[in-house]
Amino acid sequence: MSHSIPDFQSYLQTHDQLHAAIQGLNAEQLTWKASPVQWSVTEVLSHLADHNIVVSFRIRQILAGSAVQLPAFEQDSWVSGSYANEGSASDILTVFQALLVYNHLLFQRLSAEDWVKTGVNFKGQTLQLTDVVQSFVAHVQVHLAQIARIKNALETSEAHV
Repeated sequence: MSHSIPDFQSYLQTHDQLHAAIQGLNAEQLTWKASPVQWSVTEVLSHLADHNIVVSFRIRQILAGSAVQLPAFEQDSWVSGSYANEGSASDILTVFQALLVYNHLLFQRLSAEDWVKTGVNFKGQTLQLTDVVQSFVAHVQVHLAQIARIKNALETSEAHV
């Protein structure tokens, strides 16, 4: 089975997509929550930065040939425990982009054989490095849709004020 090297453009474009999604929102709108148990836009961004950190670690575990199960993380606990809504969306996106660039530099050094190296995730599934990168890009798309839903709820909320 032949696997292609992931599309670096779609990986790198996740930052621009997130930046465009929050364009025009002020600090109050970025931290607005439809309910106490739902995330704000800033919390979504923080989660994605956290996810990028974990994915970066998973990538390196796979490349190192580690037999250790790839780590999971408690996303809600990470967001609340880091007081994500008190952070700056701009700062979070800066970190997110830095991780993208750092990983991209690594990707450019990898061979075709590296891309088919595998690791076992927390669900017991065997994943190739390509799967990890493609899943990350898909995960960002899910959260872009979430940001759109938050913005729509915010607009509805502001219209009723």
